[in-house]
Amino acid sequence: MGSDSKELLRIEPLELRFPFEMKKQISCSMQLTNRTDDYIAFKVKTTSPKKYCVRPNSGIVPPRSSSDVIVTMQAQREAPADMQCKDKFLVQSVVVTEGTTTKDVTGEMFNKGSGNVVDERKLKVVYVQPPRPPSPVHEGSEEGLSPRPSLSEGGNLNYHDMQTIKESDDPPLLSATKAHKDPEDITSDSETSALISRLTEERNSAIQQNNKLLEEMVSRFCLYGNILSHGLLFDDCISILFLL
Repeated sequence: MGSDSKELLRIEPLELRFPFEMKKQISCSMQLTNRTDDYIAFKVKTTSPKKYCVRPNSGIVPPRSSSDVIVTMQAQREAPADMQCKDKFLVQSVVVTEGTTTKDVTGEMFNKGSGNVVDERKLKVVYVQPPRPPSPVHEGSEEGLSPRPSLSEGGNLNYHDMQTIKESDDPPLLSATKAHKDPEDITSDSETSALISRLTEERNSAIQQNNKLLEEMVSRFCLYGNILSHGLLFDDCISILFLL
């Protein structure tokens, strides 16, 4: 039988659609459904056998059952002009006896000249745009974040919108902090810095005074030791220390 004969296998889809991407191996599938009460042998051929890998490229579909075929296009280094593809696929099918296995399927079965009744269906290849990745920017406003700016009259963004876009590049926590800053917070930060600076200076001054007193005490004790070594009485030593 030719392409206008009784359909032995129902093929879905009738177009092999590949989401074309450069230097990437891409696969798509088709399903062969046997709606008859016979065993059907099939074979898949293509006009570009080096470009495509078909698994399985032949087999047996039992009565009232289906078989999936995976077609893989090898990675392409160049994009076709206007994303048009001239490659074609041919699915041949023929009725076989029960008990026939995939190993028994040969090319001779699909030779019309040998008297076999062969059903043939042609499929074309179509390149489509690959699906776009989801946008990282969420629609609408979220807690702690400013809403996305809208276009002003005339289709242009005003200065306020441009500032909003610029701030949205910051991490969410930083953006939220900036959004809640007000002049009073900035003034409070300045006063806090001044207070910390003043307390630091007072602490350093107190440390210097303590060091000075410690040095004076050490000097007096040293002098007291020298006086005792010269045989003076304790009361005399005390009087001399208070005179210093």
